[in-house]
Order: sequence, then structure tokens, then C-alpha cells
Amino acid sequence: MRALQEVEGSRAPISIKPKVDPAAEIKKMALTRGGGTYIPPHRLRAMMAEQAQDDQQGEDYQRLTWEALRKSINGLINKVNTANIKLIVPQLFGENLIRGKGLFVRSVMRAQASSLPFTPIFASLVTIINTKLPQVGELLLHRLIHQFRRSYKRNDKPTMTATTTFLAHLVNQQVAHEVLALQMLVLLLERPTDDSVEIAVSFMREVGAFLAEHSARANNGIFDRFRTILNETGIDKRVQYMVEVLFQVRKDKYKDNPIIPEGLDLVEEEDMITHRLSLDDEVQVQETLNIFKFDPNFKENEEAYAEIKREILGDSDDEEGSGDEGDTEEGSDEESEVDDGIKADGTVDVHDQTGANLVNLRRTIYLTIMSALDFEEATHKLLKLDIAPGQEVELCNMVIECCSQERTFSKFYGLMGERFCKINQVWATAYEQCFVNYYATIHRYETNRLRNIARFFGHLLMTDAMSWTVLEAVKMNEDDTTSSSRIFVKILFQEMLEGMGLKRLVDRFKDESLQPYLANVFPIDNPKNTRFSINFFTAIGLGAITENMREHLKKMPALLLEQQRRAQPLILIPLRILRLFFRRLALPQAQVFPPLSVSPPRAIPLALLRQPRPVSLALAGKVLRQPEPHAVTHALPLSSPSSQWRRQEPQPFVLSLASTSQHPSPLSLVLSVSPSSPPRGLASKAARPVSDTASARLGVQARLPSS
Repeated sequence: MRALQEVEGSRAPISIKPKVDPAAEIKKMALTRGGGTYIPPHRLRAMMAEQAQDDQQGEDYQRLTWEALRKSINGLINKVNTANIKLIVPQLFGENLIRGKGLFVRSVMRAQASSLPFTPIFASLVTIINTKLPQVGELLLHRLIHQFRRSYKRNDKPTMTATTTFLAHLVNQQVAHEVLALQMLVLLLERPTDDSVEIAVSFMREVGAFLAEHSARANNGIFDRFRTILNETGIDKRVQYMVEVLFQVRKDKYKDNPIIPEGLDLVEEEDMITHRLSLDDEVQVQETLNIFKFDPNFKENEEAYAEIKREILGDSDDEEGSGDEGDTEEGSDEESEVDDGIKADGTVDVHDQTGANLVNLRRTIYLTIMSALDFEEATHKLLKLDIAPGQEVELCNMVIECCSQERTFSKFYGLMGERFCKINQVWATAYEQCFVNYYATIHRYETNRLRNIARFFGHLLMTDAMSWTVLEAVKMNEDDTTSSSRIFVKILFQEMLEGMGLKRLVDRFKDESLQPYLANVFPIDNPKNTRFSINFFTAIGLGAITENMREHLKKMPALLLEQQRRAQPLILIPLRILRLFFRRLALPQAQVFPPLSVSPPRAIPLALLRQPRPVSLALAGKVLRQPEPHAVTHALPLSSPSSQWRRQEPQPFVLSLASTSQHPSPLSLVLSVSPSSPPRGLASKAARPVSDTASARLGVQARLPSS
């Protein structure tokens, strides 16, 4: 009993916790390093409204608006991408970026460091903000330069890699001057180590195209330093290989590292503002801008930014608010609440913008292929997957990637691709699109993967699972091919030859329906390209498919002469001179001309050729007479249709009549040079001048005789 009383006496009295003041609790948590705990948007708006009723100039209200500004900026930066950057920028300008420029810069640097592939997007976003608010871009450069110095002294390789990548894209966007990039390269290569050279190589790949265009001499000096390091310094083999790859990238003119990626060139050059900061300048980090400070002129500053926002976004954005000082924060909270996907009925609509669904789909496809015993089982299982419309190309890409990862080509993947193409035309179209994409980027693959991809597509072509019209993407000439693409075409055609045989392959290439799509594979537009294609296919053992090109190459001189003949000017011959010609040639007029009439008037074209042609008389495509060659000693001047027929030095000509498709007139004349000698007495009779002023009015209209 005494023991029980002692235990009861030792118990502490129960205390009742006092009621917590929300404003005081938020103030207490905001002073912590993490900035406080999560507050739901509806609760935050309610607390801001309560504080606004009490005192809009108070510290508690300013702290709440600061918290809302921080969350809004972080949310907008975390969801920016190439597709929605034009929508995110107006929302960012809707926030008070002058008050929260420290929050914006810190959020951008953190987001870029955690996702380096998105660096061009963040650089483009900063470029747009910098055109309207240059102090934001300047603060970002100050902090990046400070971070670069600190990481260089501490040998912090991950931080330095992120910083140099960000600065490289800011130089490309002309937010920072190229002098800053050159100073960084000089510092990294002054005392080369494996890490410093590696960072310099990655930095040069990003900014090299810009420096080559704007500072060519300095760029050449940097590459000379790289060459010296490669030859004289004992750096690691891996780093040496990286330097060699950099020289190859420079030789390819940075085709995989453009100055500004497609879709991110959003600022006109005259609107860009470049900050001329260097590594030696004194930087002002201004870390105090990251934390809340009470502003005694809070209301005036908010009104001043409202004017700036009105100038940037226009008057329409101000009409959306209610007119009080908390409109900006409330509007951003409402937008963020809509983005949460909470509907009026309480359901949640989730939109995946991280690509997690696509990654899961690829993982499922890979596991399904690896677990299948044969291609029929794999095809059956893959068709049962829930593949959204438009994602068929992803499945095709995964099949090709799995095929390329094998040591040698496995017919399992070819049969699976063939089955997909023959089940539905949608899959055939998807594989045709994959062929075009892989051929355009085939230089990125190593030889073994390239071989497997070529044999995969060769199997689809030889089994007619995929249309042969995709060969239109192959341009077989010296300018449009690389060593990788030529190896790809070689293995592709050899796979088709092995499966079809030479005779079937040649007959298929002679198919008339495929000729428009094979014009680039077997070019006949240029003799140089024709010879290149003939030599290539002959070297790989497919000379039989080049017969048409060889025949065309033999006829090329004659075709060129024919083109020159057609390109020469035409003249008109008056009817009286025409009759005089036939009288001098001793041809009966009745045999040459059927009954003629002069209406409607039509001219007779005459062309001068450099090579002789046989004399023939044809009317409306029908040959009427083939007289013996005759020679005349006078020719019509080719200066103009209105020139006169004057006496000239003896010059033999042969006259022929033919109906041509190029000239719609029923009768045309061709006058060509002949080595024959003129008959006696012809020169004196034909020397009299004849006026052809009536050639514009006179003409012939020939008809075939009834006989």
C-alpha cells in the first residue's frame, strides 16, 4: 500500500498544451534553415487574407508573401521544358522577380546542377529574363563566377562541371561575354591535370562553335594548347582520347553541339544584353537576397513592380487581379492550385511530365523481349502491352536497340520486326520512320552495333516487310555519305543479296515503280555522282545492279550535245526564202509542200546544229520524203529574225525538215553543217538579197494530203 502511494506521488501532473498561434508558428519555422514545413495552398491563402485584414504593412504579412513567392518560383522553374518555356516565362514575370531575384537565381542554379541535360533550357529562360531585368542575369553571373572560383580551389569536380556547363550556354546565349569563356579555358589548361583537361574538353564542346564564329584566333590558340598537352603532357589515356574526340568534333563543325539548340532561340539579337564580367572582377554574391528581410516600403515597391509587369506583359494581365497588394501572390497560388490537377468533384488528374511512364514502358518492352523463348511469343506479348497511340515508334526503337546490343546479329529480332510489319501497316510505317532516323544518325554507333542495325533493316527489306521507298533517304555520293553510312549501306545490300540472290535483287531494282525512290542510290544527274555510285557497288560485289548507270554514262556525251542543241536560239524563216531554198535544191515544190494556206499565221522555227543530221521531210510526225543531201553556199544570219539574207563566204549547209515535240508548229526546219561541196552556179543565183520583213505575218499551215 505504501509502495502504491509512493508511485502515485511520483507521477507528474498532466499539463494542457496551449493553443498555437499560426502566425507565430510560421514566423518561428521560417527562421530555420529549411524555411519551414509545407503549408497547403488553401491554408496559406487563408492566413494571408487574415493577415491582410489586420495589417498589410506588417512583418507577418510580408513573410507570408515571401513564402508564397519562393514556392511559386521553385514550382515554375522545376516544370520548365522546351515545349512550355513560352508559357512559363509570362508566369515568372507575373511574380515579383526584383524582390525575389535571389530566390530565382538560387532556384535556377540548383535545378541546373541536378539536371545537366536541361542546361540549354535554363540558359534560354535566363536570357529572356535578362532582356527585361538585367540585374537578374548579372546576379546569376556573379554567383556562377564565385562558385567556379571556389570549386576550382577546392578541386570540386562535380560542382565545377555543372558551373562550366551553365556558363558555356550563357556565353552561347550572349548573356556573358566570350572573354569569360577564354579566361576559364586558359586557367584550366595553364597547369593541366586529368580533371582540369577533362573539364576543359567538356566546356569546349559546348562553347566551341560560338568561339569559332566570334573569336577565331583565340579559338585556334586554345586548340594549339590542347595539341601541346596531347603531345607533351603525360595525362591519362582516357583524357587523351577525350582530346582526340574534341578535335574530331571540331572537324565535324560541332554538328552535335550547336550554339543554340532548336526551339530555344527565342530572343532577337538586338534585344540581347551582354554582361562584360571576367574572372578577375570583384563579384557580389549578395547571399542576403536569399532570406526574408522586412521592407518598410513594401507597398510602394509592389506598386512599382506592377508598373514594370504592365510594361512587359501588357494591360491584360493587370485586369485579372482584384486590385490589392496581394494579387500577385494570390494569382500565383491559384495557378499552382490549378496545376495540381484537383477538380471540383475532388478527383485528381495527374499529368506525367518527368518521362517516368516512357521509361517504364521501355523497361517493360526490354524485359518482355529478354524473357521470350521465340519471336512469336515475344510478338504476342508485346502486342498485349498497353501502348498509347503515337508510341509505336518507341517499341520499334527498343527492338532495334536490343538487336544492336547483341554480339552478332540474331535472326530472332529480324523475324520479330517482320511479324510486326506484316500484322499492321502502322508498325511498318513506324519501322520506315526508324530507318530514316537511324540512317541520319548512324555515325554515332560503333561498328558492331552498326552492323547489327544494317542487317536488321536488310532482313525487313528482303522479306518485303518494309517498303523499299525508304531507300530514298540514301544519297550515294561523296558529299552526302560518311564512312559509317557507307559501311551501313554495304552491309544492308549484302544482307539483301544473301537473302534474295543476285538475279532477284537486280530485277527488283529495275522495277519501274521504284525508280523515283532509287534516284539518289543510283544517281544519273551528275557524272561525278554516277561514277562514285558505280565504283562503290562494284567494290562490294554488286556491279550487276549498275548496268543502267554504265549505259547512261556512255550516252552522257551525246546527251550533253543534245542539251546544247536545244539550248541554242531559234530564228524564223520567211515563206519566200523557204521556197527559194527548195528551188535551189532542185526539189519539186509539189513533193515538199502539200496544199498550203496562210491562216492562221504561224512561224517556222530554224535551229543551227554543230553536227550533221540526215535530210528528211516529215509532216505531223509522218515521214513524207527522204531526198538526197544537197549543198548550198549561203546561210541565213542568226542575229535576229528581221535580218536580211546577204552574200557570205561559201559555207555548206544541209537542209532537213522534221516535226518536233518541242515546237508545236506543224513544220520545223533544222539547218546543220555538212562537209559536202556546193554545186556549180548556185552561189551566183542565190546571192541576191531578199527582204524578210513579212516573216512576222507570213507562215504556213500544213495539212497531210488525202493520198
